[in-house]
Amino acid sequence: MFYAKTVLKNGITVITERMDAVRSVSLGLWFRVGSRDENSDQLGLSHFMEHMMFKGTKKRDALALSQDFESLGAEQNAFTSKEYTCYYARVIDEHLPEVFELLADMVTSSVYAPESIESEREVVIEEIARSEDNPEDYIFEVFTKAIFPEDQLGLPVIGTRELVGSYVQDDCRAYHARHYHAGNCVVVASGSVDHAQIVALCERSLSDMPQGVCNPRPTVAYAPRPRFSFLKKETEQAHLIYGMPGIPLGDDDRFASSILDTALGGGMSSRLFQEIREKRGLAYAVFSTTMPYVGASQFGVYVGTRPSNIEEAVEIIQRELAKLLAGGLDSDELERMREYIVGHVVLSSESTSSRMLRLGKNAIADLEILSLDETIERYRAVKLADVQRVAERVLAQEPSLAIISPRESEELQGRFDFLR
Repeated sequence: MFYAKTVLKNGITVITERMDAVRSVSLGLWFRVGSRDENSDQLGLSHFMEHMMFKGTKKRDALALSQDFESLGAEQNAFTSKEYTCYYARVIDEHLPEVFELLADMVTSSVYAPESIESEREVVIEEIARSEDNPEDYIFEVFTKAIFPEDQLGLPVIGTRELVGSYVQDDCRAYHARHYHAGNCVVVASGSVDHAQIVALCERSLSDMPQGVCNPRPTVAYAPRPRFSFLKKETEQAHLIYGMPGIPLGDDDRFASSILDTALGGGMSSRLFQEIREKRGLAYAVFSTTMPYVGASQFGVYVGTRPSNIEEAVEIIQRELAKLLAGGLDSDELERMREYIVGHVVLSSESTSSRMLRLGKNAIADLEILSLDETIERYRAVKLADVQRVAERVLAQEPSLAIISPRESEELQGRFDFLR
């Protein structure tokens, strides 16, 4: 096995991968908690908790935390998704014990001081405003809400101004007690690392973390969804996503799905890039993407174009998806897309950070962890019939269309037969 794994007595999972040619270590403390785990009165609290972990512990205030990381030459940060939160650092191997203690201190002993909560609220509210002011990003929130209209997956990770502005110390403490326990925790390290050392560091700094049952990830029952979602905004460009539910994380068809996605809009030779940008000059940015979760997924085609080009862009998307559904790929296209993906997989695996992230994302979702060679084999085993099966699973569904545009909603909706 290319990685080592230990489950501690309290339930924390420890995974390491040694890379002999490097002197650095990428360390991640992963927790199986994200916006998917929030109640209706907790929207954005997972993300807010991530911010608050950097604002002081029982041992260190926020400045001391930053100074201690910097004095070790470490790079540190965190991120929150719909299904997990990760606190990570990259450091030279000789300073790994000190950096481990710093991250452990943050996730076990943060104090959530009221004055820090007050100031950080404003930071996150500004982050919400920035997101809403960027339609190229915000269109994905509009589209995701359409795909998951009755599930927490459809709500933004960052939350709302009203709720973020209401959180107090007791909310943070209760959320920490509910979700930051050993059953939800995976510790991952890649690089110049010894597995026994990481296990010992976990036992020293995280042994007091309470046990618990990991947060469930039920399969999503897709509810009837809106076919058309619209936000009017005075922008120079219109932003649209055309799509439907996709292939979930861990699904046997995920490798064929990636090839299908790449053929449609994953590179400069992809069908949509060629038809929309190269042949007609309708857009600078055009791509397709699958956003998979455990038990759910969404597939979409994004285009940023002038408002007057919306109808033509949607018509091309519909035509290209229909062509692929009816005729599939040919053998040359399959081979080209497969090698394109394999190349990117290999190139992206040559840093300690990318290795740690790959291990962590699979482990925290309780998915199979494949080696680089195994991953390449899975892609090269995909046949034309596999891609066709995925096309029928995904592209045969009724689409949803999300648009941010200065044009009027009623006018646009009336221009598309499939929305009537």
